Amino acid sequence: MPTPEFITELRTHIGHEMLWLSGVKVVVFDHDRVLLVRRADNGQWTLPAGIIDPGEEASHTASREVLEETGIRCEITDLLGVGITAPTVYPNGDQAQYLDVVFKAVHVSGQPVCADDENLEVAYFSLDDRPQLPPLHERAITWALNPRPGGYFAA
Repeated sequence: MPTPEFITELRTHIGHEMLWLSGVKVVVFDHDRVLLVRRADNGQWTLPAGIIDPGEEASHTASREVLEETGIRCEITDLLGVGITAPTVYPNGDQAQYLDVVFKAVHVSGQPVCADDENLEVAYFSLDDRPQLPPLHERAITWALNPRPGGYFAA
């Protein structure tokens, strides 16, 4: 699912101005492998991620986004931490910055597939043989491998 409808509606009122949005990243493990997607917009490998819809619980967003993007059903097991992303300017000029809620999950069922048009590839990778990820996605994996009581809060 590309841009959520509520954001498209907001953009009709505010144009390309900065939006402060809430999003999730999900570190899904299948034993010692981590689930990654290669994004269609920039070709980078990342964790499954998405925008929280109005009124939606963040943990529900996390499992929904994993299923929509990868065909994998997962169980959310932990809230790992909360941070923010850097401001982003999209190719069409839209600006956004995200509250970044990071979850850990385990594989329940399904095979990795590109379940939407947001990604070019979906695969599980061993932790030692994964592609290079953007810094906040690496941070999420570090948090998942070294959980801290009460979670992490970015400085």
